[in-house]
Amino acid sequence: MGSIEPAPERIQRFLKQTRSGEPIVMINLLRYAKDAAYATDSGEAACSGREAYGRYAAGVFPLLGKVGAHVVWMGSVASTVISPEGEEWDDAVLMEYPSREAFIEMTSSAEYQAISHHRTAALADSRLIATTPGNPIAEQ
Repeated sequence: MGSIEPAPERIQRFLKQTRSGEPIVMINLLRYAKDAAYATDSGEAACSGREAYGRYAAGVFPLLGKVGAHVVWMGSVASTVISPEGEEWDDAVLMEYPSREAFIEMTSSAEYQAISHHRTAALADSRLIATTPGNPIAEQ
């Protein structure tokens, strides 16, 4: 079973470990399901996981702009060099939000809730890693 949705305790940890008003970059690692796993009563046409994620992306990009977020980088994963055996990803995306509040505002909005089922149906597994600015190596 993949990790698709955040557990409530992870959201609480995210809020405790990031500072209010500080920019964050979310590292998204995505592995698509072969076939999208929509609920049978969803009314959504059958498609691949990648196609379902495309539906999600089409809906989420306008919402990102509303909260001042933007894509920093996105690409296909060519190879995983260091990872547990069998942990492979299809795509990686770096998304910058002006603050944790902007991230929470977007993901809590009714518009986001209306499209998030595409993301859930699309993914076999994912990681969402919140990062904050700075160079911890140079700061030591």
